[in-house]
Amino acid sequence: MSQRIRYRAALSRDAADQAEVFHHAVMQGAAGRYTLAQREAWAGALPREASAWVARQALYTTLVADCDGRCVGFVELDVTEGRIETLYVWPSLGRRGIATQLVALAEQGLRERGVARLRIEASLMLADALERRGWQRVGDEWVERGGESLPRIRLEKAFDEA
Repeated sequence: MSQRIRYRAALSRDAADQAEVFHHAVMQGAAGRYTLAQREAWAGALPREASAWVARQALYTTLVADCDGRCVGFVELDVTEGRIETLYVWPSLGRRGIATQLVALAEQGLRERGVARLRIEASLMLADALERRGWQRVGDEWVERGGESLPRIRLEKAFDEA
């Protein structure tokens, strides 16, 4: 599978796939760490419509993992703020390095744009993996979505001045 994954900038045609990747990553992929009510509120926070994700592509620099012409994972970057806004991978493709590669590309792109420190508010599924890759935990927080409180971890990664 990994040989067929290509990484590239998002296109408007990826938006419908992004909506599905987000929905399934939250509803299935987060099942071990969040309750059904939390996941339903989280998934409901963003529309499951391509038009909403096309609009997000205009707001955030978006990179996708493409498999046979379909978006199977993506990362959204807020370049001005130096932060990863979202990172999602199709649940059945988890643990194959797709998220790791998307984060590496995000780090590289932001570093090239002069960002000295990268931030993310990570889900409970993602935080441990990022910490193993050199990210520093700077705090825990709760975010409200649809009347449900969801825990997440604030992390940062400073780029060396080399």
